Amino acid sequence: MKLILLGASHHSAPVGLRERIDFSRRGVPEALSVLSEISDITEVAVLSTCNRSEIYAMCSNPVSVGQVLVSFMSSYHDVPESELAPHIYIRHDTDAVRHLFRTAAGLDSLLVGEPQILGQVKDAYTTASQHQCTGALLNRLFHWSFAVGKRVRSETGIGEGAVSVSYAAISLARKIFGSLKERNVLLIGAGEMAELTATHLRSQEVHQIRVASRTAARAAALAAKVDGETVPWENITTQLTSADIIVTATGSTTPIVTRRDIDVVMQPRRDRPLFIMDIGLPRDVEPSSGDIEQVFLYNIDDLRSIVQENLTRRQSQLDSGELLVEEEVDRFVIWLRSRAAIPTVVALRRRFESIRSSELSRLEPKLASLSPESRQRVDEVTRLLVEKLLLAPTEHLKSINDQEMVAAYADALNHLFNLPDKSSDNDAEKRPRLIPPVARSPRTR
Repeated sequence: MKLILLGASHHSAPVGLRERIDFSRRGVPEALSVLSEISDITEVAVLSTCNRSEIYAMCSNPVSVGQVLVSFMSSYHDVPESELAPHIYIRHDTDAVRHLFRTAAGLDSLLVGEPQILGQVKDAYTTASQHQCTGALLNRLFHWSFAVGKRVRSETGIGEGAVSVSYAAISLARKIFGSLKERNVLLIGAGEMAELTATHLRSQEVHQIRVASRTAARAAALAAKVDGETVPWENITTQLTSADIIVTATGSTTPIVTRRDIDVVMQPRRDRPLFIMDIGLPRDVEPSSGDIEQVFLYNIDDLRSIVQENLTRRQSQLDSGELLVEEEVDRFVIWLRSRAAIPTVVALRRRFESIRSSELSRLEPKLASLSPESRQRVDEVTRLLVEKLLLAPTEHLKSINDQEMVAAYADALNHLFNLPDKSSDNDAEKRPRLIPPVARSPRTR
């Protein structure tokens, strides 16, 4: 069996095309149902995320299956093959293994080191496994990729540090306050960046989020999304006193919050700190406000520099991550190649066992006078003798990394010991196709 990977990702396809070939639109189980009916595919899994759509399959003829999979992607997603083909990549065997391991480790992600992809790889495997579309090879491959992903994250710093402006701000706030659970938040502005930051803050279980915007409807909409409440735009200054965290993102051409405003706010607060995240451009908070004691003011450039520093740190860990992946690829390929010797090893052991059993049967009259214990001992000794005779050639055959040499050794053993045809054993290992067909509804073009 050969491993083939076919797919498209942010490296090869524009976002518009990636949206059109997203398997989640029709459901991954439906795609697996169709793929499992392709005659030469014995195992298959589909990995579908916002940045990639990939098919992993075991087959005997990867060249013809590759062509079939391109046609499948085209017809299944209703995208002309001429439009799709230039953006498709195909990997085989070792290259396919390396690609999955790098993907699970976050090395192939749009944002290097992002943690979500490992969970997405696990979900892809779980779905394929639950629908009985995986077998011994894909089971081992995907489980190995999980271990690789965990190892790269634990042995490198590739997943450390906030790499978005809003999350960088949250990380800074936690350094100042520790837990944010009892903190009150005031959002000034209700745009996209304010919403993203509010979402992160809500995940930190802050005590309260209040939203102010010149457009009352936008403030109400954002407040509803983050389980907050609105405050009138004209009451902003009165809300500053009760806030622990202030986020500004208005796009105003002049400061919304002045140093004088902050001076007034800080007088009754005593030692209670105030964290201000000014992500407006131009800035919404007068810069000198950060000079006031216990006021922690960060603007968009401060946050971007933190993000860039974290990204640079992640990039510096890339080489370490790549080395770990290559080490695991080599280990997996050795295991995979050792499987090529398994049918010959099994046939050889069966041959020796057949000879042993035949000889014991021939000697049955002479062994009849022995006690049951002695006869059991004879059976045990002859079995151990066969095991010892086969141990060295079995281990040697499994340790060979060169597939051509494995094939040559296997061919020699087949001829020397007159071993039976292995095709029947291979047929027995094929995965039964138990996934039920999915009813298809007519599709409009």
